[in-house]
Amino acid sequence: AINCGVKNILHTFHGHVFHSYFGPLKTRMFLEIERYLAARSTRIIAISERQKSELGLIYEVAPMEKIEVIPLGFNLEPFLENQEEKRKKFRQEYMVDDDEVVISIIGRIVPVKNHKLFLNALKILLENTNKKVRAFIVGDGEDRQLIEGYASSLGIDFVSFVNEKRKAKLTFTSWKKDIDVVNAGSDIIALCSFNEGTPVSLIEAQAANRPIVTTRVGGITDVVIPEKTALISSKMSVNNFARNLLMLVEDEERRLEMGNRGHDFVGTKFSYKRLIDDTAQLYRRLVASS
Repeated sequence: AINCGVKNILHTFHGHVFHSYFGPLKTRMFLEIERYLAARSTRIIAISERQKSELGLIYEVAPMEKIEVIPLGFNLEPFLENQEEKRKKFRQEYMVDDDEVVISIIGRIVPVKNHKLFLNALKILLENTNKKVRAFIVGDGEDRQLIEGYASSLGIDFVSFVNEKRKAKLTFTSWKKDIDVVNAGSDIIALCSFNEGTPVSLIEAQAANRPIVTTRVGGITDVVIPEKTALISSKMSVNNFARNLLMLVEDEERRLEMGNRGHDFVGTKFSYKRLIDDTAQLYRRLVASS
């Protein structure tokens, strides 16, 4: 596009890899590449105000005035459709009883997702509640065997449901395409990452009326309302994360209240119609000024 003389070049950051992904040398290389390309772009599109600040002020990828904020947008209606049917499907498949509280963490099993914190918090939770709790790690990745081994070292009964179908305190489901079914079957959605851009899994969870327990990283606070739709703790605080899980496991009424608020929140902020309108307005401004 640069060589062809295109007047308006836009680059959207859905996330970045400037910390918690690679070593210093590789991280520096990616940062310099992004700065080089940003200097040759007309606008940089960030998907949250926090990301704009990181790109403009912390990592100095581009001047703040060059960065536009356009939040993501989705068709979220499927996450609220046929919820009872989907909940029944998930809970039948994994043999979940009606009185069991399901906590799910959805995503790749890789270092940046910090699954060890989830397992440490789960162990504390199981030792401090009389509620029947089942946890599900939904996804797969390079750290799968490591995380299974860590669960075993903590004494958490787990099952890899691909190879063995039985009830356990912790189930590894591997990849699931029907995330709307996972959300419907769950009671709490968790996220423990060291770094996140705009976590789509949390937007989808709120669309499905599910409360969230998460770490405070990246753009998390741009996609949830702290204490209203999500309980948030430090990425290093196992005890606080476990306390937040316990709070929601023990309080069904609060789970329902937070879930309802979450659906209303993301239905407005992350509508695909709003995304289309925001993008079209930016394009019109750029064309008019070029």
